[in-house]
Amino acid sequence: MTRAPAVGLTRYVSRALFRLSVCLILIAHLATAQQFHEKEIRIPWAKAAPQGLQALLVYADLPGKHPLVVMTHGTSRERQKRDEVSAWAMLPQATWFARRGWVALVAVRRGYGASGGRADYVDARGDYILAGEESAEDLRMAAEFGSKLPEVDPSRIIAVGVSTGGFATVALTANPPAGLVAAINFAGGRGSMSDHEVRNPGDLIGAYRYFGKHSRTPMLWIYAENDHFFWPELAQKFDVAFRQSGGQDQFIQAPAIGKDGHSLFGHVVAWSPVVDDFLKAQNLVALSEPLPPPAAPDRPAPPGLSEDGLKAFKSYLLLGPHKAFAMSEHGFGIAVAQLETDSAKKRAIDNCKHSAPKGESCRVVSVDGETLP
Repeated sequence: MTRAPAVGLTRYVSRALFRLSVCLILIAHLATAQQFHEKEIRIPWAKAAPQGLQALLVYADLPGKHPLVVMTHGTSRERQKRDEVSAWAMLPQATWFARRGWVALVAVRRGYGASGGRADYVDARGDYILAGEESAEDLRMAAEFGSKLPEVDPSRIIAVGVSTGGFATVALTANPPAGLVAAINFAGGRGSMSDHEVRNPGDLIGAYRYFGKHSRTPMLWIYAENDHFFWPELAQKFDVAFRQSGGQDQFIQAPAIGKDGHSLFGHVVAWSPVVDDFLKAQNLVALSEPLPPPAAPDRPAPPGLSEDGLKAFKSYLLLGPHKAFAMSEHGFGIAVAQLETDSAKKRAIDNCKHSAPKGESCRVVSVDGETLP
């Protein structure tokens, strides 16, 4: 039997041990010392002048270039809430992608929140195709902006939208920007007037049929069984119209969740496996395993909180500004992702009053993560 020379074998083992040590050090670094960047930015655009589009950039501190996900919001039935939209509201979903090696760019569309320009519900009222195209134009500008960032691989871009943002994402695939390789529609639609009531549903279904004629981008559609905005029978008509005219989507009817399944996008744990599987099927897995979630800042909790209150306070610390935490003797309330600190304080007090026994007074005990004296 031929034996390897002892010196050669020693060198081989040494090299193998060195490579293993490097891998273990890298894994340990990723697992314990990962830094996430969260930056509020403005996307310049003449149609959104002078403010531009408010946006949030979230990504992990990893070497090289990474795929880009462009994300956008829905439209409240209440006009005031449309004016209060903040990109920070989608921080948990953006972080989900960042943990998987993506650069997440959350874009607030024209006329919502602090973004300039006229909103899609003003310029395109009653015309679903035009409304979708107007919204998609905002996403296209965001994708073009994001593709030029030094951290981004411009050949791998996906879009993700919820509600009217999901509808905008469908429209985007009908006239996609360079590099768009997939898209995800959460509870997409427009024209919801009240629960189980949509303005001119036939026209809305027709818009999906129109976009399907031009869309060839692989899509994932997710609608909850108890969605009150776009209920299962209607959502399935969207799907049939889109696919029969040539669109490519995987339709998922998710189980009922919460009081209204239209909130599904906010329940990250519920959709995480489905989206992971979709990304894998599209060969869009950037990291073999997700990075650990960001750790909550080390801030002392206000004294007197219940066990539920302590959990809520820890979650509050991880969410986006402007934010406030209020409490009473037996209740608490949170407000996050507000455009102004004063709005956060007021809303936190209001939410606290809803949870506290009648007659108890509420006070703000933390603002933007800092505990008040």
